[in-house]
Amino acid sequence: MLASNLHCRMLPSAAALALTLLGPHALLAQEATEQLRVDGGRLYRGLLELGEIGREAGGGAMRMSFTPADMAARALVSRWLQAADLQISVDAAGNLIGRKLGANADLPPIVLGSHIDSVPQGGRFDGPLGSLAAIEVAQTLADRGLQLEHPLEVIIFSNEENGKTGSKALAGEVSAADLEREVVAGLSIAAGIELVGGEPEAIASLKREAGSIAAFLELHIEQGALLEAAGVPIGVVQGIVGIKRWRIEFTGFANHAGTTPMSQRQDALVAAAQFITAVHRIAKSMPGRQVATVGKIEAQPGAANVIPGRTELSLEIRDLEMAKIEAVYASVKAAGLLIAEESGTEFSAEEYYKSEAAPTDQEIQALISKAADDLGLRQQAMPSGAGHDAQSIAQFAPIGMIFVPSRAGISHSPEEYSSREQVTAGANVLLQTVLALDRR
Repeated sequence: MLASNLHCRMLPSAAALALTLLGPHALLAQEATEQLRVDGGRLYRGLLELGEIGREAGGGAMRMSFTPADMAARALVSRWLQAADLQISVDAAGNLIGRKLGANADLPPIVLGSHIDSVPQGGRFDGPLGSLAAIEVAQTLADRGLQLEHPLEVIIFSNEENGKTGSKALAGEVSAADLEREVVAGLSIAAGIELVGGEPEAIASLKREAGSIAAFLELHIEQGALLEAAGVPIGVVQGIVGIKRWRIEFTGFANHAGTTPMSQRQDALVAAAQFITAVHRIAKSMPGRQVATVGKIEAQPGAANVIPGRTELSLEIRDLEMAKIEAVYASVKAAGLLIAEESGTEFSAEEYYKSEAAPTDQEIQALISKAADDLGLRQQAMPSGAGHDAQSIAQFAPIGMIFVPSRAGISHSPEEYSSREQVTAGANVLLQTVLALDRR
């Protein structure tokens, strides 16, 4: 999607000539659009060009929200949105929006998008693929002079990697405290939003109601290795997993490590170690795709010659169904209480974080699957274990997500990679799903 190549097109096809004769809506019938394809070379060149913004010597992108690199990326993407015949605006949350009217002004928009900000030392594909593929869909339609019945919106969400501010704003989920949090750029989120032309004081006005969007679609790299291992080019996402986190504590008795017999110890760290093993065993033994993780542990007082009297741990459980998360937790909690009883310690758990699961719309799943079939692409139904902007949009609109393979499952890294063929396949599935949604 190099700027110099945005308008380099082939001679008009028979379909384009028919458009001239029959009017702007004649080609939106299924038989006329099923052969429509994106320009995969243009899309991949755009990913490479955008990926150079903020790139450092180590190969990773330092394009965190509201940094000069992020601003430069937004300027480049704005030019691509304009070239795709989209009207550009920036909303109160700093979201960069491109919009094209549909033939039927009474219909809600079909919305596509993702983000372009990165984590420190990030890769070229996480976020940019969904953003640039959305623009490529709009560009492909513009190249052929096609107008959907629905309005089409492309949204480049602001500050995804540090709180999903832009997408959460549309769901009415951004608080005053959220806006005061500082980002890597050294600004508060509110100040960053102002920097890109938003109005943080008006962010509450962005909340969209049910029915305001016909559908939201996001193309993304898998950020895992399931598709690559299976040799499958397309993932049909069943939903974005819910997440719950707890602070776990085992309290025993701190005592001298040299003078306290093993039989008399109330070792909080030993209890914690048994708990960690139990978490792994329980999550692995239950049917399903749930995952449970202890990622942090701190023993106190933390001296080599003192038996730990208190140990704090984190516990995180993820699954597509919140009820399944609760079922795993119930088993884990029972194990913790039993371990405490047997070790002479006390067990406590405090929930401190919850992110609701966001199932994707089953009808949209079916349309994505059919689009892949029609393109001759194998697909696999799968959950998303990572969070995405679509998760917030699911609070008020039907969503769909399409995954393409990530080499070795690597993401948030300079080694993040998907091939031109893989991203082109995903973008074509996105395009055909948009057309199917519009016909629906």
